[in-house]
Parts: sequence; C-alpha cells; structure tokens
Amino acid sequence: MLKFESISEKMEFYMKKSKKLLISTIVFAILAIIYTIIIALVDKQSIGPNESQVGLATINQFFQKKIGFNETFYKLSNMLGYIAFGIAFAYMIVGLIQLIKRKSIKKVDTEISILGLFYIITLIIYVLFEFAKINYRPVLIDGKLDPSYPSSHTLLALFISTSAIFVNLKIIGNKTLRIILNTITIILAIAILIGRTMSGVHWITDILGGILIATTLVLGYLCVTEYFKEKSTNNKTEIA
Repeated sequence: MLKFESISEKMEFYMKKSKKLLISTIVFAILAIIYTIIIALVDKQSIGPNESQVGLATINQFFQKKIGFNETFYKLSNMLGYIAFGIAFAYMIVGLIQLIKRKSIKKVDTEISILGLFYIITLIIYVLFEFAKINYRPVLIDGKLDPSYPSSHTLLALFISTSAIFVNLKIIGNKTLRIILNTITIILAIAILIGRTMSGVHWITDILGGILIATTLVLGYLCVTEYFKEKSTNNKTEIA
C-alpha cells in the first residue's frame, strides 16, 4: 500500500502550517489568560497613585523605581503610535479601494480582509480592558488615573506593525520597496516598545502583557490567512 500512502504523505507534510499556527495561537492565548489572572490576583499592593492596587507589586515597584517617569519618551512613543495607527488606516483604505473596484468583499485580498477582522478583534480587546481596569498607571496623566494593563500602545502598535510586515509580503510586488517598508515598520515597532517601556507610564508587567496579547493576535492572524491559503490551494488542486 505504498508504505501506508508514504506514511500518510509524510504526516501531511509534518502537519499543515495552519494547524501548527493554530496550536501556537492557542498556547499563547492560554498563556495570556493565565498571565492576566496572575496580574489581577497575585501580590496586590497599594503602590500606585491614589493608593491604587497593583498586581505583582514587588516586581513592578522595583522596575518603576529604576525607570521613573520620562516625559520625552512618553511624547515620543505617543507620536510613533500615531504613525502605527496611520499604517492601519492605510490598509483600511487599500481594502476599501479593492472593495469598490472589485464590487465584492470576496474579491478583496484575503490578507487585507482578515486583517480588517483582526483590527476589530484588537479594538474589542482594548475596550474590554478599558472597562476591566486590572492595573492602573504608575503616574497620573493630566491628573487622571487611567488603566495600565495591558499597555494599549504596546498592544496596538506591535500588532499593527508586525501584521503589516506579512501583508506587505503579499501586496507589494517591488522587492526593494517591500524591504524598505518592512525595515521601517520593524524599527517603528521596536522604537514604540522601547519608548513605552522607558516612559514609565506603564508598569513593566503591563508592557509584557501587551507584548503577549499582541503576539497571540499576530499568530491568530497568520493562522487564519494560512488556512484560507491552504484551502484555496486544495480547491485548485481538486479542479485540476
């Protein structure tokens, strides 16, 4: 039987890429949930402004004393964040133009339409944590005590920047332009991460939470796009 159909086609080519990405997404999602629960429940102390309680207080207080508040990094990370949001807006415009020209959402590039879906998911997560208020910021901004967990700038900017790299691989044909844009995007993501960390407007655990949730979303995005890519390839193979 051809060695059990060539060991089931080499275990379906070492398991389809979308399945591996799905497993990775689930693992990171579970880690993000566990991490969030730990932040919400473990080592809660009133170390924040107005005696606000903070999770993993010992770790957070240690790093906050080292970093302090830096207004320059705060303003810089805010400005760079607007650039990241501009990138998201640009892809939304690309998707809208494709929709108008092709007159069907099914004909919009898969990467773009799925990206739009994940922008919505990211926004929902952001709104949920605005209401949940697990940790408050270590400093007052304009006299207000705002939520800190997860660092929304870190979460949104990292997801937008990282997902943009994979979208560019699909929609930008010019290799030189693609490399330039992706290099700029990577630098932007790193700069926002460093700027937000050094600004001192978030506890260190909340920065890490933003990274963890953003990673989960990026893996989820890659999983869904890869699934539809494999599905399209299988359909073409069956037709042939």
